[in-house]
Amino acid sequence: MANSFSSSSSSSSLSMKFDFDEKPHVLAVDDNLIDRKVIERLFINSTCKVTTAENAKRALEYLGLADGQHPNHNDLKVNLIITDYSMPGMTGYELLKRIKESPTLKEIPVVVVSSENIPTRINQCMQGGAQEFLLKPLQLSDATKLRCHIEKLNNPLQGGVAREDERA
Repeated sequence: MANSFSSSSSSSSLSMKFDFDEKPHVLAVDDNLIDRKVIERLFINSTCKVTTAENAKRALEYLGLADGQHPNHNDLKVNLIITDYSMPGMTGYELLKRIKESPTLKEIPVVVVSSENIPTRINQCMQGGAQEFLLKPLQLSDATKLRCHIEKLNNPLQGGVAREDERA
């Protein structure tokens, strides 16, 4: 079976934080090829490395969270995850919950996107830990806005996410 991940850059240095000389890494999860390509194009234009997965199961495998995997999160570098809400097999919300349950990945911002504007779905995702809920189609301004979330996460002096031990 062919590798189901697609990556637009060949950066080999892996860690949760990034050097600002290094491209931030975005994982785009969507069952629709056109939507994956739109995300990829928007973020490549924003000087990001983009890896795509066609469903939540593949994203979990990539992140080392699939059933039976024993991940080494020290080797993983993803700075932002963008996932479609409506996908077969597992929704973007279910993927969000799995990521937020992971002690080592929970600080990665997750953005849920959908073509449907359903307030209960939006609230569920935001309460579940989503950084943003955006409506499709994504625009270049969305990519620029999301790039700021990546930089805040990786530069706490500019309003980054505090770890739990720093909140006390």
